[in-house]
Amino acid sequence: MAFAPSVDNVFSSFKMRMKSPITKTATLNVVTLSHPRSSFLPSRSSPFLLNTNGIPSKISRNSSSVSKLVVKASSSSSPSSVAVAESGSIKITSVPTKPIEGQKTGTSGLRKKVKVFMQENYLANWIQALFNSLSPEDFKNGLLVLGGDGRYFNREAAQTIIKIAAGNGVGKILVGRDGILSTPAVSAVIRKRKANGGFIMSASHNPGGPEYDWGIKFNYSSGQPAPESITDKIYGNTLSISEIKMAEVPDVDLSHLGVTEYGNFNVEVIDPVSDYMGLLENVFDFHLIRSLLSRSNFRFIFDAMHAVTGAYAKPIFVDRLGANPDSIANGVPLEDFGHGHPDPNLTYAKDLVDIMYTDNGPDFGAASDGDGDRNMVLGRGFFVTPSDSVAIIAANAQAAIPYFQSGPKGLARSMPTSGALDRVAKKLGLPFFEVPTGWKFFGNLMDAGKLSICGEESFGTGSDHIREKDGIWAVLAWLSIIAYRNKDKKVGEKLVSVSDVVKEYWAMYGRNFFSRYDYEECESEGANKMIEYLRDTVSKSRAGEMYGSYALQFADDFNYTDPVDGSVASKQGIRFVFTDGSRIIFRLSGTGSADSFETTDRFGIVGFEAEGIHRKGEAYSHHVNPSCLRPLHSISAVDFGFKVICHNHVFRENKRVSGLFNFSNGQFLGEESSIETAYSCCQPVRPSTRWKRDDGIDY
Repeated sequence: MAFAPSVDNVFSSFKMRMKSPITKTATLNVVTLSHPRSSFLPSRSSPFLLNTNGIPSKISRNSSSVSKLVVKASSSSSPSSVAVAESGSIKITSVPTKPIEGQKTGTSGLRKKVKVFMQENYLANWIQALFNSLSPEDFKNGLLVLGGDGRYFNREAAQTIIKIAAGNGVGKILVGRDGILSTPAVSAVIRKRKANGGFIMSASHNPGGPEYDWGIKFNYSSGQPAPESITDKIYGNTLSISEIKMAEVPDVDLSHLGVTEYGNFNVEVIDPVSDYMGLLENVFDFHLIRSLLSRSNFRFIFDAMHAVTGAYAKPIFVDRLGANPDSIANGVPLEDFGHGHPDPNLTYAKDLVDIMYTDNGPDFGAASDGDGDRNMVLGRGFFVTPSDSVAIIAANAQAAIPYFQSGPKGLARSMPTSGALDRVAKKLGLPFFEVPTGWKFFGNLMDAGKLSICGEESFGTGSDHIREKDGIWAVLAWLSIIAYRNKDKKVGEKLVSVSDVVKEYWAMYGRNFFSRYDYEECESEGANKMIEYLRDTVSKSRAGEMYGSYALQFADDFNYTDPVDGSVASKQGIRFVFTDGSRIIFRLSGTGSADSFETTDRFGIVGFEAEGIHRKGEAYSHHVNPSCLRPLHSISAVDFGFKVICHNHVFRENKRVSGLFNFSNGQFLGEESSIETAYSCCQPVRPSTRWKRDDGIDY
């Protein structure tokens, strides 16, 4: 088994990188609070790194040592910095700068390669542009939150953000210890502390390390991601920025809880877990969940993927809920996620899938992503699709989760997500909303009191307890359902399992089949040409046209008008919707962090089979061949120019494909640089997908 590097060495390296001599330009008062160090940096013998207690072979990922970075503060060719103001005892300096191309935010903030953010003033420009985009009352003498997923470059970036915030008149910043705060925890802290907003340093589920990805986004006072009206202003200001307001203060030691004061500005290092866990205790019945996890005939495993939830897994699942310490896998947050890809799906969490599909596998398995807002849930030999997961949580929430004891206010899903949740909303008589991909669209509905539970097909699930999707919340929701269903079971009685819950749901609501294929790091030029071709196809389509045996109901490029503020989001994904409810969807991802010439193409197919469809023959077998999707695959291949061949139950990791087709002439638009991360959400394991040129050569 590959162990993480010595935590003492890692922590020492962290502290060495964070400390700097105190200058004479500021009055410094430090108040160190007497708190023990949190348990997310365990000793070498920690159970975070072990899986015993009968759980089959460990989940292993290599880890890397911590590297050091130096980020330039100003250009040698730029005019000298000018001291422009004194704020209390803080000297504020105007640092000349110039606009930098490519700083337009995507679905969830600005994401690029680390080396891009390391360019002179690249991060500083965006942070200053953000302050230039906000009204002074939104931050002057106000309180902001700062945290991230622990990835490479976060520590350097945190110091830059603190200095620019002080330079722009912010009164106080709350920072998670060691810069750690999951995305859901940032939202929770903003809401509990009534902060003006917060910065999240994360590229979410994308890889970390010097050669990989980094990201930054801003959340408002409600805890939700900044709306497009603000992100558009930020981008506009990046095109005209000329100065950065920087406070001349020393770096803050983020390794200890306490308050550091610089005149009228101060930084408080807080425990990253306490506010968030306190909120979860108000949402769930922790006593009920603890009764499940303490059963001798129930085994649980959580894979933190060496990402931020490693800081939360032991305090919540082990210390508070009584899970076996050995149930936490990959629980040490690492700057490069142990050389892994922290995306909790069947492709990148394959080690967990392998464990869950053994004959003696745990009863319940789950994983979360880089910044803790995504989740994957499995039973023994059983995978719960994200679309089914949010629907099942919604269907059981009122009975199993105290927070929803009066019933959910409304339900919502992203457009590419299957229609499972729609059927729950209809049966329960709840308002239902279909929104574009991006959690900010859910936030408006929550703030207006119209929405309680929502989800995305990309493994994001959450509720209105915060304004972000929440991986640990989803895991606790599922544990609550299983615990509720087994609360009256006596010792020795067979427990209701994850698969039992899902199959009962299918019997009541029917089963939605869903398959999604991601083609990562495709060249944007080719991907955009593909979308333009499809838009042209949409413009020529007519209702009633036959695609194989499917009659077209409509085709469009999804537009959304927010029912709360009337804002319009256009061109959110190509949809071909058929009269039986089946859909084929094409969308370019807005959450990738590759350079501007690369993107991710997402290709989704959705089908539905009515309730009771599997009561005979294959009787709810999760290994059922999703024959309802095969004709849709054929349509995509013949009518839309795709040549997709699905092979069920075959693993092919990081298979190289040759980009995307130019549908007009059958030639490829991309080079052999795209990594396929295809997976099917209607099968126990992901299928492989091959793209085929018209000359018959397989790629």
